[in-house]
Amino acid sequence: MIKKLILFILVIIITVAAYFGFMLLKPSVSNKQDVFFYVHTGDDLATVKSNLINQNFINGKGFDLACKILRFTKPKAGRYKISDGMSNYSLIRILRSGNQAEVKLTINKERTPELFAGKFGKKYDFEFDSLQMINFLHNTDSLKKYGVDTNTVMAIVMPYTYSLKWNSTPEKVYQQFYNTYQTFWTQERKIKADSLHLTPIQVITLASIVDEETLKKSDKGNIASTYLNRIRVGMPLQADPTIKYAMRDFSLKRILSVHLKTISPYNTYLNRGLPPGPICTPQPETIDAVLNAPKTEYLYFVASSNFDGSSIFTTNYNDHLKYAHLYQQELTRRMDSTKKANQEKNVAVPENRK
Repeated sequence: MIKKLILFILVIIITVAAYFGFMLLKPSVSNKQDVFFYVHTGDDLATVKSNLINQNFINGKGFDLACKILRFTKPKAGRYKISDGMSNYSLIRILRSGNQAEVKLTINKERTPELFAGKFGKKYDFEFDSLQMINFLHNTDSLKKYGVDTNTVMAIVMPYTYSLKWNSTPEKVYQQFYNTYQTFWTQERKIKADSLHLTPIQVITLASIVDEETLKKSDKGNIASTYLNRIRVGMPLQADPTIKYAMRDFSLKRILSVHLKTISPYNTYLNRGLPPGPICTPQPETIDAVLNAPKTEYLYFVASSNFDGSSIFTTNYNDHLKYAHLYQQELTRRMDSTKKANQEKNVAVPENRK
């Protein structure tokens, strides 16, 4: 009799264990659209369950039981990759551990802090929004620990791809930028910057101008050399890209005399030396082009009238004016040609009549 009772109890235990095991391990999650599930900071278990049901990840059956069995009460904020057919057990393990799918943030060319911040919440997928990012970038107290201010803040943002957690704060994102910046600035690079009598941030500022001047890699060193020579002899940099930055108009094709009167610390026609901060996030190769700029006597350069992307470098102003005139002539011809072609395209063709 006792043996039968023990056997009966064992059967009950095994049956219950099998039931609970089935509820924990059976396929319970649906994600045929292969989308992410988001747990926002401060979301409690009830909110997470409701969102899972409303977004059709689960139907709710078995989830409460699984939470009780696994004693799961505190989900961690994050962006989660939930597989179709996943069990409640696997789902809860992910939500408990905070093992989220990281956001790949690729920085190419960014110009102003405002334009950069505006991409958060739109192009860049993070829990915080653009307003929170711009508030951080404009907060002098927050920036002190990184050795930058509101003018130099973008010098830390280098063009790389970063892996970050979706629920990172603006400060944590910027800290990742700073870590990469620190890694880039090796002792060798710092020594080269010092030999130019520039700080790393000043090198980046000059590189940002060079980066805006040309896409041609072979010209970057000579352009950097030209600007370094101007700084050495006390000439204004007279860099057209700084005018675009000062005016916050990056679509300008031709800089006119009226533009040169723009009152701004970034106007390198009115102010000598480097502007107070970078005008874009330059490519690492351009930073190295500044650090390794050849020794030249160049004081002037202008885009080639061949319009092949190259520049012509000169040591005297008269030669510079000659090449600048050729470039302006060709630019005017091309603009007139384009305008004429557009006008002809818009002319209505009369219908043929018998």
